[in-house]
Amino acid sequence: MGNVLLFVNKLHAFAGIKLYLNLFCMIIISLLDGIGIFLLVPMLSLIGIFDVHIGNVSFISIFDAVLRTIPTAYQLAVILGIFILVISAQALLQKNQSVLDAKIQQGFMRSLRLDIYQALLRANWIFHLKRRKSDFQHILTSELGRVNHGTTLFLRLITSMTFMVIQIGIALWLSVKMTLLVLLCGILLAFISRKFIKYSREYGNQTTELAKNYYAGINDQLNGIKDIKSNMLEQSHISWFRKLNHDIELNVVEQIKVQSNSQLLYKTSSAILIGLFIYLSLEVFHTQAGQLMIIIILFSRLWPRFTGIQSNLEQIASTLPAFKNLVDIQKECESAVESIALDRTRSANAFRVKEGIECRDVYFRYERSQEFYALKNINLFIPANRMTAIIGKSGAGKSTLIDMLMGLLRPERGEVAVDGLPLTDETVLLLRGSIGYVPQDPFLFHTTIRENLLMMNPGASEEHLWDALKLAAADEFIERLPLGLDSEIGDRGVRLSGGERQRLILARAILRNPSILVLDEPTSALDAENERRIQVALNRLKEEMTIIVIAHRLSTIRNADQVLVLEDGRIIQEGGYQQLSKEMNGVFGQLLRYQTEMNN
Repeated sequence: MGNVLLFVNKLHAFAGIKLYLNLFCMIIISLLDGIGIFLLVPMLSLIGIFDVHIGNVSFISIFDAVLRTIPTAYQLAVILGIFILVISAQALLQKNQSVLDAKIQQGFMRSLRLDIYQALLRANWIFHLKRRKSDFQHILTSELGRVNHGTTLFLRLITSMTFMVIQIGIALWLSVKMTLLVLLCGILLAFISRKFIKYSREYGNQTTELAKNYYAGINDQLNGIKDIKSNMLEQSHISWFRKLNHDIELNVVEQIKVQSNSQLLYKTSSAILIGLFIYLSLEVFHTQAGQLMIIIILFSRLWPRFTGIQSNLEQIASTLPAFKNLVDIQKECESAVESIALDRTRSANAFRVKEGIECRDVYFRYERSQEFYALKNINLFIPANRMTAIIGKSGAGKSTLIDMLMGLLRPERGEVAVDGLPLTDETVLLLRGSIGYVPQDPFLFHTTIRENLLMMNPGASEEHLWDALKLAAADEFIERLPLGLDSEIGDRGVRLSGGERQRLILARAILRNPSILVLDEPTSALDAENERRIQVALNRLKEEMTIIVIAHRLSTIRNADQVLVLEDGRIIQEGGYQQLSKEMNGVFGQLLRYQTEMNN
């Protein structure tokens, strides 16, 4: 019930007056529908076409008085004309109400999509580290699709309930006894059908979990398809996929069974009630033919509303878990939201590091409940317009330190300062606007080289593009391509070599004209020639911007002005490349000797 109220409140908060206007249109349409159908037979009876006892109904009495002023020859034409006019007006209103319905539904979904997407982007980096990307994809596609279907059902439910209430009022006006009998049967049906709604909600929860697992598995396996093929793991993954699809199939079949059982109940009960109505009407109430027609109209108009509402409730119950999942992820994002103003317009040139970046007594751990610190007592200074290299064994804390320096993580204790100013919400915003980041795993979009570059700086000219490519030592291989900058590079740049992708990513980062260039393992997967080209590119850049490099291959950082060596979250050595290489007992000297021996 709580999820239903939350959904209604969210829809009301978005639609506001449109929802009430929609409801008003439904009421008018329902009245016109009732007038057009329910009163057609009584009105015809006034001119003797049907022998129907209509009782003391004020509206019919007034209409009777008006009809008596019209010549008998024209009375049928007037009645049919009024009927056509009423139905046409109802159809016109229904058309406009359907359009308003669609605007409310689609606008509401647009609002939900935007809210979720913004919440995901505004959440801090730790939040993203703890969640699977596939969960977000699932939310933004499958779950939102189910919520969209649920919104359609909810608006349809409101329409059905409004029509039913209006039609019950008109039906009570015409035949109290028979209407009360229909209502009693409807209440009994609702009581019996509670279990169907409960089952639908349970299967809806299963649908959410199965879909989440499906998205996660497919995402992981497609990302690791090379590993699967290389290690002949196809059969195990096919077995996993077969079992998951079998579970999805069972889930859908069980939901269909619930809906089919409920429909069986509705249709069987309808047949029993029709027989009961006709029997009672003829044998107990001794109803005339015209009155029996009204009773049949009453039943045929009211009973489908009951069954339609029950069916909608079952389907809505199956989609509510998707809405709950959506709300839960949004709440988690909001609890982890960064306080910086991401929607502010900012320039990449708005902030230039003049002195350097400093860490003062920095401590950090990913979970406050754990004793292990990823960073401990970090004190360092990274001078502006110099190259600083960070090295260490796997798990030493290199990536955590980089995330700290970029403002993605905040210290638990201590502070990070830029040009002597501690990082605040405002300075973090400026800092990120001044950083160009080159990840270890280069990501490129499945489009042309030009479009990949322009994503970083849409206003860049042709000259700026080629300048960035030259600085990244990427201009030569692009000039050899038949279409040059307009060459398609495939999914994640698969048509390029590893070195070409890495240099293209570097060019994209340079195109932003950053004050700080951060490179995470830029040559870890490159051969000696491509490593040399990256070294040349970095040497060109280090006089123009502050360069921070994480490196496993020490040959990459021979020209670094400063080297920081991490171990277990601490800085255990720092100094120049040549200086540290002479300290034979230090970690740097050991790593250097090991890599030299491996290369030989």
